[in-house]
Amino acid sequence: MSLSQNEEKYEWFAIFTKPRSEKKVYERMQQHDIEAFLPTIKTVRQWSDRKKTIELPLIPSYIFVYMEEKDLYKTLPIQGTVSVLKHLGKPAKIRPLEIENLRILSGNSESHQVSNCINVTAGDDVEVTNGPFMGLIATCIKEGNNHRVVVKIDSLGSCFNVNIPLSFLRKIEKKEFIKA
Repeated sequence: MSLSQNEEKYEWFAIFTKPRSEKKVYERMQQHDIEAFLPTIKTVRQWSDRKKTIELPLIPSYIFVYMEEKDLYKTLPIQGTVSVLKHLGKPAKIRPLEIENLRILSGNSESHQVSNCINVTAGDDVEVTNGPFMGLIATCIKEGNNHRVVVKIDSLGSCFNVNIPLSFLRKIEKKEFIKA
């Protein structure tokens, strides 16, 4: 069987880890040639004598792996791994769109193009066209001069709130959102 046929069976899965061991588990996965993804965010922490910028997992105690479902057992012996996230007794598959949204949320890309303001209302599906969250597809909730975008990761039952200027949003149709 060729590599491209094998890759067709590859899917994203969530691995539950011990608390505060996501980075170590991620490194161990890479050492075992397992394609893994750990979405992180930078945050500033204050100590009594200094401030420091550190990277924290976007979703504590989870990393994501891209592999065939039948090979998930290979992740369990890795130190720090607790289990595979399951839904209805089977490993929960994470959609590629959700992984891409996590990549965008954890990335630091910048864009300086500004588009015209759009008219969006609560519940509209939007795509972020500029800024550090460019490419993110989410649901919009109106709030003040900006809009608060709620990114929902259905497979994990998680939501993230992000404030994004109106000029950075493009309204998309429901069918456009489902295709992606």
